[in-house]
Amino acid sequence: MATIMLMHWREATPDQYDQARQKVRWDQDTPTGAKLHVSGFGDDGLHVTDVWESEQTFNDFFQQRLAPAIQEIGIQGQPDVKFFPLHGIFAPALGKNEQVADL
Repeated sequence: MATIMLMHWREATPDQYDQARQKVRWDQDTPTGAKLHVSGFGDDGLHVTDVWESEQTFNDFFQQRLAPAIQEIGIQGQPDVKFFPLHGIFAPALGKNEQVADL
């Protein structure tokens, strides 16, 4: 079943996020198990909401691809990461409403 991953990283900056995106190229070389990625910044740092095939596919991506880039960039601190089973998704701007079973 698909999994929601919520990440809050207080110390990450927009510039560091952009550097990680360029190094890891997740938007050009889609990680196995990745379904959806949404990110934004507030006064308290980076917030990410992802949908993954499973918690394990996210953990594999993090260890194999993202962690080395984070270390190279020098992002400080550790993210607060939580996982929840996906119950539903509604994304009308994407043109198709997916059922949980389809993810």
